This record gives sequence, C-alpha cells and structure tokens, in this order.
Amino acid sequence: MSLAHQPSIWDVAEEASLTQLAGRVARHQLSRGAWVDHLPGWVEGSDLVLDVLLGDIGWREDRRQMYDREVAVPRLLRWYGGDETLPHPTLTGARSELSAHYRPELDEDFVTAGMCLYRDGRDSVAWHGDRIGRSRTEDTMVAIVSFGSPRSLMLRPVGGGESQRFTLGHGDLVVMGGSCQRTWEHCIPKTTRAVGPRVSVQYRPRGVA
Repeated sequence: MSLAHQPSIWDVAEEASLTQLAGRVARHQLSRGAWVDHLPGWVEGSDLVLDVLLGDIGWREDRRQMYDREVAVPRLLRWYGGDETLPHPTLTGARSELSAHYRPELDEDFVTAGMCLYRDGRDSVAWHGDRIGRSRTEDTMVAIVSFGSPRSLMLRPVGGGESQRFTLGHGDLVVMGGSCQRTWEHCIPKTTRAVGPRVSVQYRPRGVA
C-alpha cells in the first residue's frame, strides 16, 4: 500500500513512546451516564507507528448490501484478536497501559484491537454505537488511539440532541465509557478538505464489538 501522509510538525520524536495517562487525561461528562476521556498527543513519535500501519498488515476492504446493490465500505479494516501480535510494540504497550489505568472502573482488561484506515476525506463511518455483544446491554469502554491526519469524531445522543466534536490525530487518545455505546452514537464524517490517511486503533474488552 502506498499512501502519502504529511508528518506532524509537532510530533518529531525519534522513537514512539507513551506519555503519562494519570493526571493528564480529561473526562467530559455526557448525558445518561455516558462520558468521554480525551488526551491529545498521548503517543509521541506517532508517525513512526503510522508508517508501519500503512504497510502490509492485512488490510481488507469489506462490502455491504445497500438497497439493490453491493457497495464497498468506505474505509479499510483490520482486526486483531487477543492472541495475535500487534504490528508495532507501542500498540501493545498502549493496550497494557490502558488496561492498567482503567481496570479499577472497567474491572477487566482491554483485549482486542480493531483498526480502521481512512485513506482520505472520502472515507468515513456512519453514525453508530458499538452494540454487538455485551455492550448492547452493559456499560463498557472503547479506547481509540489515532494516528495520522486529524479527523473529527462526532458524538450525539441516541434519539437526537446536541452533538459533541473531538478532533483526533497524531497520537491522540479518546475513551468512550459508561453508557456511551448504548445511549450515544458516534461517527467519522466525510470531509472535502484535503486530508491524508488516518488510522484509528480501537481497543475493546473481550466480547465487545
């Protein structure tokens, strides 16, 4: 795969590493028992991780039925089970750090790592909640680490209401917790701006998708 990306002028670390979580991540309380934690620049040297993720790690293009025809899902996908080796050691370290930090609230570890590659502004994901498995009826967490060009993560209450926007890119972290997957929806909208590729790495506990 060959996708050109513009490196961050601020993230110029020579090695990829994780900054501190405790005392730095900011919690935003939403409605109905939902919340979002946000930490810009959690991963330093994030472009080094992105270079690996834009390589041949087994990206696939899914297709879905839309009315009377089959169309391509507007992003590439890769999913890692808990027994698979992640493509960069920083990703493995991030999963361990997230598990340690959130275990007192989550009472379990993050296990799987789903990845989405947004190749340009035409790639997107529609409004949805991660409600397959236990997250359909139970509070849980989904932690997202972003690599590459910044894109907007939008959230809105199920049934309508004021939306929230987080701009994610270059090693930023966002964690959706509480009832967020059941009572709120999120999306990555298309954009007409000239943007490079972005990879979203989503850590989830076992049985949540």
